[in-house]
Amino acid sequence: MAWRLFFSNLKNPPKTTLQSLFSFSSATPIQNPNLPQTPTPKTQLSPISSPFPSPLPINRKPNSPLTSKQRKKKLSKNKKKNSPRTNPINHQSKSIHHFEKIVERDSFFRFLTRTKDFLSRQPDHILLLDEAGKLHRELGFPRGRKVARFVERHPSLLQLYRHSDGKVWLGFTDLMEDLLVEEQTIFDSNFDSRVSTIRKLLMISAQRRIPLSKIHHCRHLFGIPNDIRDRVLDYPDYFRVVVEGDGKRILELVEWDPALAVSSLEREFIADEDRAKRSFKFKLAHGKDLNLDEDDERRLNLLNTLPLVSPYSDGSELKLWSLEAEKYRVGVLHEFLSLTLEKRASIHHIVEFKEEFNLTKHTYQMLVKQPRAFHLAGTEMNWTVFLRDGYGDDGVLKEKDPQVVFNERLYRYATMKGTELELEMQD
Repeated sequence: MAWRLFFSNLKNPPKTTLQSLFSFSSATPIQNPNLPQTPTPKTQLSPISSPFPSPLPINRKPNSPLTSKQRKKKLSKNKKKNSPRTNPINHQSKSIHHFEKIVERDSFFRFLTRTKDFLSRQPDHILLLDEAGKLHRELGFPRGRKVARFVERHPSLLQLYRHSDGKVWLGFTDLMEDLLVEEQTIFDSNFDSRVSTIRKLLMISAQRRIPLSKIHHCRHLFGIPNDIRDRVLDYPDYFRVVVEGDGKRILELVEWDPALAVSSLEREFIADEDRAKRSFKFKLAHGKDLNLDEDDERRLNLLNTLPLVSPYSDGSELKLWSLEAEKYRVGVLHEFLSLTLEKRASIHHIVEFKEEFNLTKHTYQMLVKQPRAFHLAGTEMNWTVFLRDGYGDDGVLKEKDPQVVFNERLYRYATMKGTELELEMQD
């Protein structure tokens, strides 16, 4: 009897209890199917309305991973404006304007110089545009950018054209083809001096040997042609090519030449001893209570500065962190820069010869301590070191190699269009 009464109450609960437990002031009362149904007005709630809080979107979980596009957007928002890629290597008060302008010029013409070098080694000097868009490193443009935009910067030297097959190709203009022939003439007429440069590089390097790939990679610094790997074989009295077990080709010096073992710093010392003494400063560690005037402090520091260590000496016998070893490394970099066409080199080129020149991880600090001989320009990640003696006060090279004169003319043509170019060619 008790069970029947229990189920009877479940089927027909008291109305007062239902109203007190299931009534909402702002929503439709919940109806029991066994109770009389009261029709709900159609205007009370729209089909998509709800009196309850909206749930999370179905297509996005609270902890679902971000898409690649969302991640890039978030990183760009959180990315700091200042980074080693953009921060200047020098404070504005210490920077030299004409050196910074040279670095900016190199950056602007990076696409032109790399594209010229890459296309000149392709059959017929052409490249399919779709393929060019994938070669951002080889052609020198940022990843993800359209290569056609960079071609438009230099219409007098580079062009896009549609072939009979309907495909678009990247190639040189007639002017650029003529300039390549002229440049090859410069390579051929000056190659003997380039051979002397390579011999001097081997003479200042450890064990008098350098991988051919490194010389080829830095060939533009010294005006060396693209076919240097084959040309060195024509000078067996100077060079020997050794193939190691891993297939790497090493260029070795055959015979030492005392006439070449004279650095530019030594020649400068003979011509102007006082100027050479002022170029470097290896300070002597002493207390600050000596109360020395400027002349006395200079004489005291000369005790450390002189004599300098020749870059053509054997640096392997020097203790790594000794004063003589630092003088030797400074001398090697000074001679290395003096052998370049424009008396400068980027940090990437210097690091290329780190093992051959016995350089350490403190190369930057070593160069900063010699501001009268070297100047650093550019950004923290990609800086260039200049040999200050190679430039005048106006930032112009004191001596210009024929290859440098050619490059400057190439850059001038690269910024010309239409009538301006025609007038230049007529002159």
